[in-house]
Amino acid sequence: MTQTDDEFGEELADFVRRVGELRTARARPAGEQLTLLDAALFELQHVAEQLWPRYERILAGAGTPSPAERQERQLLKALFQRLPLPVALVDRETVVRRLNFAATGLTGVRAGYATGRPLAALLTPGDRAAFRSQAAAVARGEGDRGLTVRLQQRPEEPLLATLTALRPPDEPQPAVLVVFQAGSARGSAAAPPPPEVPDLAETTRHAELMDLVDLMASTLLQLPPGERESVLAGAARVLCGRFADWIVADLVDGALRRTVVLGPPDPAAAPLLHAVAGQDPASCPLVLEAARAGNGALQVQPEDVEGFGHDPSGTPVLARAEVSSLMCVPLGAPGPVTGVLTLFRTGPAGPFSMAEGQAMDVMSRHIALAMRRPAPDHGPDEPTDSAPCPAVDPSEESCASASPAAAPPPSASPPSARPASSRSAHPSSDPRPPRPRTAPPRRPAPTDDSGLRADPAGPGPADGCSSA
Repeated sequence: MTQTDDEFGEELADFVRRVGELRTARARPAGEQLTLLDAALFELQHVAEQLWPRYERILAGAGTPSPAERQERQLLKALFQRLPLPVALVDRETVVRRLNFAATGLTGVRAGYATGRPLAALLTPGDRAAFRSQAAAVARGEGDRGLTVRLQQRPEEPLLATLTALRPPDEPQPAVLVVFQAGSARGSAAAPPPPEVPDLAETTRHAELMDLVDLMASTLLQLPPGERESVLAGAARVLCGRFADWIVADLVDGALRRTVVLGPPDPAAAPLLHAVAGQDPASCPLVLEAARAGNGALQVQPEDVEGFGHDPSGTPVLARAEVSSLMCVPLGAPGPVTGVLTLFRTGPAGPFSMAEGQAMDVMSRHIALAMRRPAPDHGPDEPTDSAPCPAVDPSEESCASASPAAAPPPSASPPSARPASSRSAHPSSDPRPPRPRTAPPRRPAPTDDSGLRADPAGPGPADGCSSA
């Protein structure tokens, strides 16, 4: 804006202020109205002779785009959109402002969704910091940059990202133009990927997930109804070793209460296992968010290492356990949250995939339904040991649950598996004849055939998990 335009704005503001003073002066006596009328006429004359001509000159100077200019802008816009190279226009914080068609095909994200979100979030966690730093340097005017990055959807395909500064018209801050190329700067543009054909490894992993879902369902059906802690413990033992290295189960019963903690059998992990078992779940932001709002989380290389709280020494649990991927799953849909399961994969273990997250979502609904099953309503004269489903003995599970409170020994029988001798201790207390009891059908013993599934209770302590 020129100095003339600034002066015009100041004079227009003064005129508006004076008109407001004249409006408030109308309440003065009738003898002073003539003076106010003269002042109002003077202001109108000033507008007609001074302000209005200057406004017309300013408007003529600014002008409107000519047809040729509009056609040129449309041509440049079409050139940007149809450019065969993936191109993105971002600011110094890598927030997307424009994304052409080739870039949407490369990233798999629609332009409307990507606008306003950081482009670095689409990269693998290891490349985000370097990309942000180089974009900020280019925006500061330190020259063009180039670096190799990888997208989360295609981590096996390296891309060369070339960053150059761009000054959009009528904008005070420079933008950064990002061009993606496959291989190197001399390589051609990234071709559309061929249709994905399921390979043997993917098919095998899908079959393993289906077996895990089936094993979880069969285990939940064997657990006694009305025992929410038993349901959480049984579900955690199914997942430990088969699906994740660490399983932490918290019960939502008015307040958060930690019930089960399962971890690797390494003796070096035992102190951390006991520390997590004694941790207050309310000090874990991920667990608290899942319990209060029902929001789950799936993170690869978690950036917030304090998301699961700290151990007694103040060290973040995620950093001490070397967590490479985590899932925090609320057990509630449909309905209120009744518990929270947190799963860790550590060290060189592969991160959780979207397919595994979907399978865990299915299992979480099954667990929530099992936790809501009401306990059988026994009459005053009905024996309490006639539960329809036998409880799974914790000693037969692959992992025993860990709790901050004193846990019963593994050999202790669950309440629903009480011996029948307790009922026959006083035969004269019930005048009715004892009702006949039929033995449940015997389950076939597991075989070594790889096509048959093992017992839902799990293979025992050799499954690769330990408890505090």
